[in-house]
Amino acid sequence: MPTKQRLIRYLAALAIFAAADAWIFATLRSTLRDDAARSRDSSLALLADSAPEDLGLIEDWLASVPESLPGGAAIYLVPSEDDPYAYDPYAADPAALDLWLELEPGEDAQKGLESAYYFENYASPVEATLADTAVRLFYAPITDEAEGELLAIAVFMAPEAGAPGVERLLTVFAIGAFALFAALTGVSRFARDPTVGYAVLTLAGLSVVFIVFPLFEAFRLSFVKDGHASLAVWADALSGAHLQALWGSIRLGVWTASTSTLVGFLFAFVIHRTSARGKKFLAAVAQLPVISPPFSLTLSIILLAGNNGLITKQLLGMDNFSIYGLGGLVLVQTIGMFPIAYLTLAGVLQGLDATLEEAALDMNASRWQVFRTVTLPLATPGILSAWLLVFTNSLADFANPLLLAGNYRVLSVEAYIQVTGRNDLGGGAALSLLLLLPTLTAYFVQRNWVSKRSYVTVTGKPNLKLVEVASPAVRVAMTAGVWLIVAFTLSLYGTIVAGCFVKNWGIDYSFTLANIGEALTRGKDAIRSTLTLAAVATPIAGLVAMAAAVIFVRKTFVGKKALEAVMMTPFAIPGTLLGIAYILAFNKAPILIVGTGAIIIINYIVRELPVGIEGGVASLRQIDPSIEEAARDLGADEGTVFRSVVLPLVRPAFISSMSYTFVRSMTAVSAVIFLISARWYHMTVLIYNFSENIRFGLASVLATTLIIIVMGAFGLMRLLVRDTGAFDKSISR
Repeated sequence: MPTKQRLIRYLAALAIFAAADAWIFATLRSTLRDDAARSRDSSLALLADSAPEDLGLIEDWLASVPESLPGGAAIYLVPSEDDPYAYDPYAADPAALDLWLELEPGEDAQKGLESAYYFENYASPVEATLADTAVRLFYAPITDEAEGELLAIAVFMAPEAGAPGVERLLTVFAIGAFALFAALTGVSRFARDPTVGYAVLTLAGLSVVFIVFPLFEAFRLSFVKDGHASLAVWADALSGAHLQALWGSIRLGVWTASTSTLVGFLFAFVIHRTSARGKKFLAAVAQLPVISPPFSLTLSIILLAGNNGLITKQLLGMDNFSIYGLGGLVLVQTIGMFPIAYLTLAGVLQGLDATLEEAALDMNASRWQVFRTVTLPLATPGILSAWLLVFTNSLADFANPLLLAGNYRVLSVEAYIQVTGRNDLGGGAALSLLLLLPTLTAYFVQRNWVSKRSYVTVTGKPNLKLVEVASPAVRVAMTAGVWLIVAFTLSLYGTIVAGCFVKNWGIDYSFTLANIGEALTRGKDAIRSTLTLAAVATPIAGLVAMAAAVIFVRKTFVGKKALEAVMMTPFAIPGTLLGIAYILAFNKAPILIVGTGAIIIINYIVRELPVGIEGGVASLRQIDPSIEEAARDLGADEGTVFRSVVLPLVRPAFISSMSYTFVRSMTAVSAVIFLISARWYHMTVLIYNFSENIRFGLASVLATTLIIIVMGAFGLMRLLVRDTGAFDKSISR
């Protein structure tokens, strides 16, 4: 507990810093306003010099003043013939004339006229209002060429001098500096472990700036129409057409999740619960779609079964067949996403203790009964988790529907069209937020329902037996089905490679090498940018994820659950929403990074951070905390413990996290397509552009190049983190 004396000193330090902060802010603001006022007065004096002497040209000049003085106006005063101290006013803006007639009798106006009468400029300190705009009057004499006779007086009604954007930025910096000082001082004075306190503050700051703030901006803009608060955006988002697209997304997600989970369970069961041969090869192919670009399978399907597809058009001569729509999307997403289900179910089936199955067989239960009453119930949490994970990914998928949806409407593509086709960021944000509803529902069901159920069968030393639950005939059938899927998957990737050497797919199948040279020449900048950005993001994401995992597992602090929830939120956010949110949040001061490589790197890190954190948390929970406590007892601080003890122990999870970030960064598209610029392009977007322009040969070359790069990184990760074989099982039946 902080002592009273410490608290008083802390508050005194805050008061002193606040006073200094306020003084600096007020001084800077005053200086900015004075400089702006001097610049404005000089500009107005020059504008007065452009005033014509001929009264016939006065109306045109007055009408042109708002072009040089946005939001302002001018009054042209000509000395009266009857009274040299009276003036006849000319104005193009009736509101400006009314304002002048109201101000003219005042003391300040008379002072301004008197100054102009004696050939002096006068800037009024009195604020007035013209059409809801704060203005100040500036009086400038208009003389003859010899400057010996006063011809007229120009009274400019100029908007308040200053730079509102800069002043807002100063305000943000002043408040931010005080908040940062208060937080750092509080940690140093009251925290038992300042290093942890600083780490928590850093993670909280990153979460607020790069997760909470962008999502808030997207949510806020969805309630703004033409600069005013309105529900019109949501009224449009909830219209029948968009709700139909939402239903289309949900329907696609249900079909994809069901088929992907079925295929994933089939692979996991054959590889980990049968004695089938070639398991390592099957496992490698089962993970291939995860590490390939999202456009690759769609591109291959179009080349084989599109309108000019090799199979549908050239071999079978089918004119009315179309792969576009729900059927094609389910096929592509199933092949692309069943690895998610496989990876989830592989760990579940691999870790099941075969003793229970063996006991059931010893009690004369049939193999089907053992599978139905023992194996399947124990795998239920994994099946449900796999289904929900695939469902979430299907809803958020943007790449496949963009090319293959045809007339089938999904909400992720609708949001993209809303932003790029109609230039409606608010509408795109609303549609993405609408898509977030089923995504978050699935996410929280997976986190709070499935994870609360316990199906523990491994206690102590794992059982290394493998009980053949499937009969020989069933095993052969299942294995044959797996090999058919493998053959189909490899044929899709083979088609991409073949497309590199075809002159014009669908029309001219003659062999050529021209595609390779042209694609690599046109795509070299995109390849370099993609590699650079992914390489920069990878180590940062790995370190941040491991640091967050250590804090969440090993430390206790106020707001821990809230911070963890915020940092895990990007997992459930559709990429389109994150891309739109980043455009809205970081296209203005104080963080203006749209169009730079920084915003893409930050997007990579934030987008893939939850996976790294989950991997780190899982690894740390397997490590005895006494190892770290021993290091502290020997005098090591928190930084040394993390660097020399924790990181080496979680090395597999750390490298896996970095590899996953690199792979996903190289193959990203849904958020990146909104954030790219001429300087920082991305390979997946270029592949999409080539595909849209029917340049399938060039798209195939870049897709193949991307697959080679990603597979190389994934292979390096496999070399660094080898499978120990701890869960390899021996056949008992």
